[in-house]
Amino acid sequence: MTATSAPNIDTNLLAILETVSDPEIPVLTVVDLGVIRSAVQKEETVFIELTPTYSGCPAMDVISDDLTAAFKAQGLETKIELILDPAWNTDWISEKGRDQMQAYGIAPPLDETSDKQVLLGNARMVGCTNCGSTNTQLVSQFGSTACKALFKCEDCLEPFDYFKCLR
Repeated sequence: MTATSAPNIDTNLLAILETVSDPEIPVLTVVDLGVIRSAVQKEETVFIELTPTYSGCPAMDVISDDLTAAFKAQGLETKIELILDPAWNTDWISEKGRDQMQAYGIAPPLDETSDKQVLLGNARMVGCTNCGSTNTQLVSQFGSTACKALFKCEDCLEPFDYFKCLR
């Protein structure tokens, strides 16, 4: 995470937050995805600031419900607020999260310049999640969700998603 994006999370709440996964990438917790901007407990209520990965992301309703359920199971109420500024970006995905994406079969985002080059078909830098080769080809600008692109490895012939860089 970049220094300007560091979230304000009470450490006693972290274990509960880490039980809530992204519904689209279940190996990523909301903490590793970087969408939790703040989580502070005041008496029996946890105030959570949540930043969507993009405006209108349908997963935010599910994440909000899952957060509410996780804290309710611990006897705590939640107040969840969507925070749009600053906008979420892929730099907020933790290193652990990037590793988990890779192991799950989704290539983690490259930097902004490299991302544009691979999405325009001008460079082969996205590593295959199966064999590691960068001899990969863009199949579609959109993969299983709008935030991913579909690639195919020219060596092992396996298709895989690439999580696009968002800034």
